[in-house]
Amino acid sequence: MKIKNVVCAPGRTGFYFDDQRAIKRGAGHDGMFYVGQPVTEGFSAVRQAGEAISVMLILEDGQVAYGDCAAVQYSGAGGRDPLFLAKDFIPIIEQYIKPRLVGQEADNFRALAAMMEAIEVDGKRLHTAIRYGVSQALLDAVAKASGRMMCEVVADEYICTVSDHLIPIFTQSGDDRYDNADKMIIKGAQVLPHALINNVESKLGAHGEKLQTYVAWLRDRILAQRLDDHYSPVLHIDVYGTIGAAFGNHNYEAMADYLAVLEQTAKPFHLRIEGPMDCDCDRETQMEALAGLTAELDRRGINVELVADEWCNTLEDIKLFADHKAGHMIQIKTPDLGGINNTIEAVLYCKEKGISAYQGGTCNETDRSAQVCVQCAMATQPAQILAKPGMGVDEGYMIVYNEMNRILALRKAKAE
Repeated sequence: MKIKNVVCAPGRTGFYFDDQRAIKRGAGHDGMFYVGQPVTEGFSAVRQAGEAISVMLILEDGQVAYGDCAAVQYSGAGGRDPLFLAKDFIPIIEQYIKPRLVGQEADNFRALAAMMEAIEVDGKRLHTAIRYGVSQALLDAVAKASGRMMCEVVADEYICTVSDHLIPIFTQSGDDRYDNADKMIIKGAQVLPHALINNVESKLGAHGEKLQTYVAWLRDRILAQRLDDHYSPVLHIDVYGTIGAAFGNHNYEAMADYLAVLEQTAKPFHLRIEGPMDCDCDRETQMEALAGLTAELDRRGINVELVADEWCNTLEDIKLFADHKAGHMIQIKTPDLGGINNTIEAVLYCKEKGISAYQGGTCNETDRSAQVCVQCAMATQPAQILAKPGMGVDEGYMIVYNEMNRILALRKAKAE
């Protein structure tokens, strides 16, 4: 079945674009706003509404396949592609992608995604957000044209098996780490709370004491409020490099000593720490530092899982970190990888190397991109997936949880 037309519509995401450089230079809060002027090219304010583009592929029989182009919250930072504004990029899709897709047979997702990823404009690859959204639409088109679910297309083309159970959902709190943790406990989230520990002085503590106090509160809160004694979520906390900032990025012994204290504080719950250090200089330095701390924890039998995030953005990066065991788990930040085909390959590569795969993303996505990510995850079966979009907990958890249960119910009905 051929693709007959490509239609674009501007959209909103579930969060905001934030100028990370301006924030690091001291932009202050005023409610939900930031005070000060933006410094990153393309930003009209330090915080502005997140934008998306819905890409709709019209098939010959009138069915519509669609995906959403979206970029991460901190667009234009850390080597990422520039700010993604719909008015700037809809013309790119219409000029360079539409002519390539119209008339194509929607019969093989991998081939279509590879063709789309190879398109260049002025010698450069398409914006990661464009590749992300168009690939979602292509996956949906192949699914609709063949009468399969998207997860079944992925399983068939990548030789894997669609899960027959729910994949653990990871919820993130933002700065509202107390009230949002309560929402997570009520919902029964399997992994929580992220907590946004991004400042040594105000959130970690000079000796890590503030984070330890929060972990103790979280432990006690779960034990006191859980409705089921068997409810035992994983505590996954993103520290944004603050442990390295406090104890030294390469002082593995001191960092391990502190993580051993956190491990005991978290009990009876298992603890994951994302981004223990952030080596601003380059990818290789970050990879080596994280690999060194991972080896130190393993040598000492400290049962805290480290999660790679910073400097681990592309499929190439993920393979490098996995090959060197830089972390026990790797976050696959879906929009940063471009085409959703790269997310699929990243999850499968991590699993092949014995590294846990966390299929993540950003709060600044859409309901549609989250649904397509769930479809891919049910086929590749990562260790956990992110509840997205937004920071409100309830909405993102609902979207991801419901999509998984639809897949399970439909496949069960088909089998019967």
